[in-house]
Amino acid sequence: MTDSGLVVVDKPAGMTSHDVVSRVRREFGTRKVGHAGTLDPMATGVLILGIERGTKFLAHMVTATKAYNATISLGASTTTDDFEGEIISQTSAAHITDAEILSAIANLTGDIMQKPAKVSAIKIDGKRAYQRVRDGEDVDIPARPVTVNRFEVLESRQSPREVDVVVECSSGTYIRSLARDLGEALGVGGHLTALRRTEVGPFSLDDASPLDSMELSLNLDEALVRCYPRLDVTAEESHKLAMGQWLEPRGVKGTYAAVGPDGRSIALVKEKGKRLSTVFVAHPSTL
Repeated sequence: MTDSGLVVVDKPAGMTSHDVVSRVRREFGTRKVGHAGTLDPMATGVLILGIERGTKFLAHMVTATKAYNATISLGASTTTDDFEGEIISQTSAAHITDAEILSAIANLTGDIMQKPAKVSAIKIDGKRAYQRVRDGEDVDIPARPVTVNRFEVLESRQSPREVDVVVECSSGTYIRSLARDLGEALGVGGHLTALRRTEVGPFSLDDASPLDSMELSLNLDEALVRCYPRLDVTAEESHKLAMGQWLEPRGVKGTYAAVGPDGRSIALVKEKGKRLSTVFVAHPSTL
């Protein structure tokens, strides 16, 4: 339990999320490592990993929103919607004005329907979409609802026609799909040339460490109260929760981190009917 928790990494470019997991497994000497929110090899930035019992917490971690800095190149479409794919169409985008870009971006902001890239990690009948593409299959992923809370231009360049943008969005939003759709809306095509994730839920680049100076970022006690509001419980109640037992309701809504008098985050709890029940037990009595 002393080694259980979260590691927040600033992922470098050129590594897959699984590459990072393998590296963390070696550094911490354990196979029990998992990650939340895959980052493409070209992308950099915040990648959250669970260590030991922290892997079980990943499924409950609040990461409903994410933020990115990205660069979109206009005038070319690619097979992967980013610079790593093959160019499938190309035209001049020199005539595209900043006003036209801002108008198109406005239509891609808010609650929208988005079709993920064909090479995404989405599973189709148990198989990753990108693997189906590699196997020569024709993949068509249905559009799905996502929310883009912020989509703003930070800088615009004429040659080549590029825009640096900041995006704040719901989990499940694909930034390279936004690049593709922006290019399509402008009639010239577009793709992603740079991507850096700056926030995942309550975690930001300020929490992230480079791979060469890796250490446990938060233990389980810290992770639970970072992601959920705190609910103080007595020592007796802590003991019950550690055994997976329920408590009397408190009249609270949503999920809380139950914290005992010793400062330990015993469990995540949520009211269900007339019970305050455990959702995830961080410190089970069996351990």
